Amino acid sequence: MAETKREIERKYEATSGTRVPDLTRVPAVAEVVDRGVMELDAVYYDTPDLRLAADSITLRRRTGGSDEGWHLKFPVASGIRDEIRAPLADTLPGELAGLLRSRVRGGEVVPVVRLRSARDVRHLQAADGTLLAELSVDTVHAERLPGGAAAGWTEIEVELADDADAAEGADEAILDAIEKRLGKAGIRPSSSASKLARALTETAPPQEPPGEVAGSGAVVGGAGRGDGGGAPGTAGHAVLAYVRVQADAIVALDPAVRRDLPDAVHQLRIACRRMRSAFKTYRKVLDRDVTGPVGAELKWLAGELGVARDQEVLTERLRGRIDALPRTLRLGPVRGRLRSWSAARARSGRRRALAALESARYLALLDTLDELLADPPLRGSAARDARAVLARAVLKDHDRLTARVDRALALDPGRDLDVALHEARKAAKRVRYAAEAATPTLGKPARKFARRVKSVQSLLGEHQDGVVAREALRELADQAQTAGESAFTWGLLHGREEAAAAAAEGELPGAWAKASAPGIRAALTR
Repeated sequence: MAETKREIERKYEATSGTRVPDLTRVPAVAEVVDRGVMELDAVYYDTPDLRLAADSITLRRRTGGSDEGWHLKFPVASGIRDEIRAPLADTLPGELAGLLRSRVRGGEVVPVVRLRSARDVRHLQAADGTLLAELSVDTVHAERLPGGAAAGWTEIEVELADDADAAEGADEAILDAIEKRLGKAGIRPSSSASKLARALTETAPPQEPPGEVAGSGAVVGGAGRGDGGGAPGTAGHAVLAYVRVQADAIVALDPAVRRDLPDAVHQLRIACRRMRSAFKTYRKVLDRDVTGPVGAELKWLAGELGVARDQEVLTERLRGRIDALPRTLRLGPVRGRLRSWSAARARSGRRRALAALESARYLALLDTLDELLADPPLRGSAARDARAVLARAVLKDHDRLTARVDRALALDPGRDLDVALHEARKAAKRVRYAAEAATPTLGKPARKFARRVKSVQSLLGEHQDGVVAREALRELADQAQTAGESAFTWGLLHGREEAAAAAAEGELPGAWAKASAPGIRAALTR
């Protein structure tokens, strides 16, 4: 079973003659304990075109030391990575292979670098013996595989101990203080983000183009990074830049969804929706005969992921409603019933999401996105000035939203109004995404436009969440009654959801007036 560790570390340049200064002069460090030298032997794996390294991801099989095994590292922030560890085995464990699926696809990872290190370890401890950080002086020998060039260097690595990270902000304080002390001794931060980055740079084959290093030392140019789409300033260039960001987000968020990280499913769904929206809004830039089927697959993926996410949102809403009630109005085991009702649906949704990510259909979608970006289906408007084309497309979507809102505002409360407001919500989301896509081109007017429309979308979203909540409350009331429990609380909550919906309907005209003001629209075309 794989386990995850948050790795917070800093690296520094060194030579074989570098002397580490007395670190007991660092605040909080009372003792430096020599832990001896350990021999580490690690083989790093990647795709033949170094897709993992291009995204600052490292995969290695390491022997020696206290944590030998398979290690997969994902960047979190500068100097911070999540390390997923699996036991030592001859082949890549399936759990780690799944986390790489969106990048590796149907291919395989192969050995690219071998690093053998002599690690001289020192523990930096507090007065009570708590381990604050581990400092190591690493003498590294790197070899490009198979049978490539070799390189060697010495570096210092300081990693925050797990115990030291217990207090918020402690990581920065301790590591900053150590870095200041090292700096006074003339020891400077490393120019490479990782050992692998340095090894790939220093052992690169002569025939390999220099390229642009993407943090890891790997040459950018792997799958999904085509730069076709016209000259800067054209509509094609602007729209494809936005689509490319969403495609990269899908690939990057895949392992986060598999790891069940907070908000990962939500963000992946948003990337799918943004891309679908761009295909529809900018159909005069990208040929809908080509993007239409791709959009249908994105809709499928978002739908498969949405079961788990929608259940999570609904549960949080109902739990909040229950918590807000006085105890005298919570009749029966309402919290327990909500918990069991939600858990069953959450498990089902999670299984459905993971099954989608493991499917051949999903991998085919990722390949199709790569192909689309490498050879984009541009139409005539793609070569035109981006400002004019994008502004016109955004306003056209806004006209569509206007028609839906006007229709909804003319209806009386009831089922027809609920449906009309839901359709308006989807249209508002499309306008917002269109304006966000246009913001790099149109600047502040588009950003303000998107913000105004988002306020309408949020109001409509609150209304739709209430519609869904009322349906769930009716189901929970039926279950409670069947089990011989009181259905009073569920009925009370149903009534409160109806009142909240009525309040949202009452706020809509004012919010819509701000989002549809002539001045807001006119600013886009100035």
